Amino acid sequence: MGRFQIVIDCTDPELLARFWAEALHYQLEPPPEGFDDWNDYWRSVGVPEDELGVDFDSIVDPSGQGPRIWFQIVPEKKSLKNRLHIDVRASGGRSTSLRERKQSVDAEAERLTALGATVTRVVDREGVDHYAIAMRDPEGNEFDIN
Repeated sequence: MGRFQIVIDCTDPELLARFWAEALHYQLEPPPEGFDDWNDYWRSVGVPEDELGVDFDSIVDPSGQGPRIWFQIVPEKKSLKNRLHIDVRASGGRSTSLRERKQSVDAEAERLTALGATVTRVVDREGVDHYAIAMRDPEGNEFDIN
């Protein structure tokens, strides 16, 4: 497992956990061994009943290579541009032709749009060997596909 975790503030942790698990090919983090669900675990460590209710709020890389991502519930909605964002690598890299990279990035943007993301802009300048699509997740957090 990675040596750090990424924490994303949000108002609906399970919605974002499910979205990002699909987007990053991660999986919802299962509850600790011996517990049927996360609420059972949190009860066992003394979390008050009125703070329970979110079934899944974290995701993990099934290969164990990438960091755990925790979606922390906060009362306020997102209001400003992110200072940090995720790049979803879908193009195959520079060894792949620009035409093929564009097709791969477009296909990934279409897949993520179907999961609730929205396109904000396409980065495609004549004469530049780069192509990306800027998007927002279901709560408005910015990310790029490249």
